[in-house]
Amino acid sequence: MIDGLIAGKVYGQPQQRTGKSGKRFTTAKIRAATGNGESMFVNVIAFDTAAQAAMLTLGDGDSAALAGSLTPTAWTDKEGQPRPSLDMIAASVMTPYQLAKRRKAAEPTKPAHHQAAPPASLDDDDLDF
Repeated sequence: MIDGLIAGKVYGQPQQRTGKSGKRFTTAKIRAATGNGESMFVNVIAFDTAAQAAMLTLGDGDSAALAGSLTPTAWTDKEGQPRPSLDMIAASVMTPYQLAKRRKAAEPTKPAHHQAAPPASLDDDDLDF
């Protein structure tokens, strides 16, 4: 497997399901832009509870960045042409909401507004050249 980071837009609505063992997981499809101006689908599954919670806040068309293990795959379109895709086991998901929240938390705290003392006046005698 390949460790990777992808960014794109959610295609459809993420779904949470329960496996045969009773463990919950969440799936989603992400449409990511490729270098040649086309897009590629990334089939995402998350087992981590934080990653699942982040994915479930997203809707169709929302932006997201995901990190995890990637496996290259392919599918066939309606015309019979093979198309590349990726399968990802997401370990971490970053949404625009989380990004804004982290940026706000990282901002330096602003000191309380206080009045600065006016500068002392200088006489010509006080200046040494």
